[in-house]
Amino acid sequence: MTARASSLAGIAVVLAIGLAVLVLTPRLFELDVVLNVTVYMIMAVLALSLGLIWGFGGILCFGQSAFFGLGAYTYAIAVMNMGESTLPLVLSVVVPAVFAALLGYFIFYGRISDVYLGVITLTVTLILFNSVNSTAGPEFHIGSARLGGFNGIPGIPALNVPFFKDWQVDLEGMFYLATASLLLVYVALRALLASRFGRVIVAIRENEGRAQLLGYDPRVYKLATFVIGAAIAGYAGCLFANWGNFVSPTIFGLAQSAQIIIWVIVGGRGTLVGPIVGCIGIQWLTAALGANAPSETAGWAALVGNVPLILGAILIGFVLLVPKGILPTLGDLAAQLTPRRAKAAR
Repeated sequence: MTARASSLAGIAVVLAIGLAVLVLTPRLFELDVVLNVTVYMIMAVLALSLGLIWGFGGILCFGQSAFFGLGAYTYAIAVMNMGESTLPLVLSVVVPAVFAALLGYFIFYGRISDVYLGVITLTVTLILFNSVNSTAGPEFHIGSARLGGFNGIPGIPALNVPFFKDWQVDLEGMFYLATASLLLVYVALRALLASRFGRVIVAIRENEGRAQLLGYDPRVYKLATFVIGAAIAGYAGCLFANWGNFVSPTIFGLAQSAQIIIWVIVGGRGTLVGPIVGCIGIQWLTAALGANAPSETAGWAALVGNVPLILGAILIGFVLLVPKGILPTLGDLAAQLTPRRAKAAR
């Protein structure tokens, strides 16, 4: 099988699984399960945004939650002032993208190294968290939208059919929208990576100096990748604000930033399916552990019920034992077994 045929087969399998989830989930499960799956799909879109930036662009960004939060807050503030969601949805993508373009310009054209890039993006996230967290007073508002500080912004109006305010998306509709969005973002990123632009950003990740000698400006391609990832994260933030009709400063928090990186590490860098698998798997595990944890624990039982501790142990285990992540490791095993089977068949 050629590389192109293998790639098309992979896309077909992912789309088949996605369409099965889209069609069967509301028919087989109760509404509470559908709501949980909806947030899994939204967070998987967020995971794809970092999967592009870090996995293919080689840019370790600790600030993906900053773009996610900007998208959520932009939508919430705009829709509460406008009363109709078409323009707020667009703004939730544009504002994080513009913010990323400004931040990325100074980072990439300033020749900031990867380590300092991570520190800068993490610092920006913490600045946003503390800034929004300090807006609890009634004087902190944008138009009719009160920022609410640590209490967040409740009662966010739902998305509606473009330009039709009365046709709002209900809870089941949010599931369909989130799942369809994940599939569309996945296909769009596969097409982007298969294009000349995608091949160049991978080449820059592998050897930036050689790509520059071939006539490509790494700063331009890195900045463009950074902006695209921010736009996707902002869209995920808009969906998240609609899922719970609520947004708070915790969306900018350190825990949220770390989680996104964990999803990509566990699933596997350099793939698009890997971040999706890592995101959904970790979220499901977190929900399962949280649901089964006893309310009052002591001693070893308290450690067993400590979800962050267990997730931290899982991350350390993956970094030490499965450094490539789930999907690349499975691919390597399959590649090793296939020649053996072919040789045995002869």
